[in-house]
Amino acid sequence: MDFRLDGKVAVVTGAGSGIGRAIASKFAAHGASLRLLDINRKEAEAACQQISEAGGSATFQACDVTEQKEVNSKFEELFQREQIHILVNNAGVSHIGSVESTTEADFDRIFRVNVKGVYNCMHSCVGHMKSRGGGVILNMASIAGSAGLADRFAYSMSKGAVIAMTYSVAKDYLSHNIRCNCISPARVHTPFVDGFLKKNYPGKEQEMFDKLSKAQPIGRMAEPEEVASLALFLCSDESSFITGADYLLDGGYFNLRG
Repeated sequence: MDFRLDGKVAVVTGAGSGIGRAIASKFAAHGASLRLLDINRKEAEAACQQISEAGGSATFQACDVTEQKEVNSKFEELFQREQIHILVNNAGVSHIGSVESTTEADFDRIFRVNVKGVYNCMHSCVGHMKSRGGGVILNMASIAGSAGLADRFAYSMSKGAVIAMTYSVAKDYLSHNIRCNCISPARVHTPFVDGFLKKNYPGKEQEMFDKLSKAQPIGRMAEPEEVASLALFLCSDESSFITGADYLLDGGYFNLRG
């Protein structure tokens, strides 16, 4: 019966696929009512259907997290109907490139989604949580935000900002009973990884998959469900003493590399 979220309403952004979908499914299986926000209507509706078929509760709203007016409008609709107890800022995009190969358009896109998108959702939600006695915010960061990863200049910038925003919000809203943490995974086996390998290494997908997997000392990538399990703990009452933390989920990347 541990890690239950009964009676809680959780908003998960980028919930249509990958880590976000796994988190939404995990939360629903543990009693939460889910509110999925995603720019991809087809994938998010499929996630809602999957949750409903498994006996859970979920609704979907199309939302571009980079647009503050749109984010404010979507959250206001939710606030008028119910209390939001949990916000999971998962929506994000990736990018490969050094500072030289990263164009201004690349940089701006990564910043708008990965940094401004997280800011927009917290900006919209934190006042509501204050007025309702508290809440939990969980941001999806990455080991790229605190480790030197090759060819991840813009992505690393964005995830470093997520970690810093997490610390700041945790500090500023501690007295309002709002906890804020983030998870920093190493590589996670999501549809993005498969698509990237198919596009960039045709015919060598398995070879490159094995190479990327072995970058983690544990010898494999994480699965989305493993990230979801940590997210469940950090958003449950069992973690009520934890705030302002960046949780590594890295298969030993930081401490066990040769």
